[in-house]
Amino acid sequence: MPVLTDAEIEQRLTGAEEWHRGEDATIVRDLQLADFAAAIAFVNRVAEAAEAANHHPDILVHGWNKVRLTLSTHSQGGLTDADFALAREIDRLAA
Repeated sequence: MPVLTDAEIEQRLTGAEEWHRGEDATIVRDLQLADFAAAIAFVNRVAEAAEAANHHPDILVHGWNKVRLTLSTHSQGGLTDADFALAREIDRLAA
């Protein structure tokens, strides 16, 4: 899977308002859930989707109800279509 160009990344981010570019060729989304239990339940749903896609985000649970998701295709050294496909699925789970 080829690494996306900067222009391709910006184009995909236009349709993904909750996501922004992070450091080291990543995209990042921060969420605030109702409480700790809701944050962990959400993380578990993301984990199931990630396993199904065989594409795994970095997940940080912090505070008592905050989750940060970071996507990158480490094996390719950048962002690929797989990252944006998983981002769309995460958006669906967060809705």
